[in-house]
Amino acid sequence: MKASILDLRRRMKDVLRALDQNEPVTILYRGKRKGILYPADERKRAAGRVSQHPAFGMWKDRADLQDVTAAVRELRRGRFHAL
Repeated sequence: MKASILDLRRRMKDVLRALDQNEPVTILYRGKRKGILYPADERKRAAGRVSQHPAFGMWKDRADLQDVTAAVRELRRGRFHAL
């Protein structure tokens, strides 16, 4: 289902009905897509798929990133600190 901002104000019952039927709702603002609302259960399933992505955990074996605090501190250090 596609719903404009005005539809969200005036036809929220239809939007909620579409979500109850496990249908994602595309939010439009001036005819352009701004976001997508997913039913609550499907959103949880979509979050579980992130760990299945091939890039997930690709740096887990890097020795310089084992200490996260030190790695972040190194990234946030000023550029001119090394001079």
